[in-house]
Amino acid sequence: MRVVIVDDEPLARSALRRLLAAHPDVEIVGEADTLSRARAALEELHPDLVFLDIELDGSGGDGFDLLQGLEKRPIVVFVTAFAQYAVDAFAVEATDYLLKPVDPLRLADALVRTRRVLATAPPAPEADMIELKMPRRTVLATAAEIVALCAEGDFTRVFVVGQPALMILRSLGQFEAQLPAPPFLRLGRSVMINRDRLRGIEAASRTAGRLTLEGLAEPLSVSRAAVARLREAMAER
Repeated sequence: MRVVIVDDEPLARSALRRLLAAHPDVEIVGEADTLSRARAALEELHPDLVFLDIELDGSGGDGFDLLQGLEKRPIVVFVTAFAQYAVDAFAVEATDYLLKPVDPLRLADALVRTRRVLATAPPAPEADMIELKMPRRTVLATAAEIVALCAEGDFTRVFVVGQPALMILRSLGQFEAQLPAPPFLRLGRSVMINRDRLRGIEAASRTAGRLTLEGLAEPLSVSRAAVARLREAMAER
């Protein structure tokens, strides 16, 4: 089990290291004391589990901010001196919530829960599959199966053939970097489509248009500027 420890207190990291040494299947692959270093460690090391402090002094954010926008989120066990964040922790699907000083028995329980999660985790997606992770389930889709994407705040609504619309905690920009272009085309700040699935363009009014896309039951409403951008891209083909 590959583990990263994130805590701004050196003594707290040291104490947790000593407790984890009693568990031979645990390998501590990295540590971090700030938000930026923690994000870099998670993206580079891809641990199975992160022990995450919540209040990270001098980082310009907290442990919850670290989890926002991670393309691949590890299992999370919060380790903190503050009990009042417990509800928020489980809202982001933390596996456990440990109070400092960490009780060795509670730590052992958290590791048991983590092993269970790892044992039941779905296999890693193939290289050509897109992982669409939601709180209660994960959908794997090929790029060809993705019809369109619409930004909604910190989320992106993803339309996949044969699925209801999926709300994914990932920015449209992150999807744009992952999906191939062509056939994917961004039509402004909030919409991206799979151009291979385009079947029709309609100017619905002076300010809006509608796109008929194979795989969507209803036309997708877009701005007139998006329609103009699409026509321009088609003319360049």
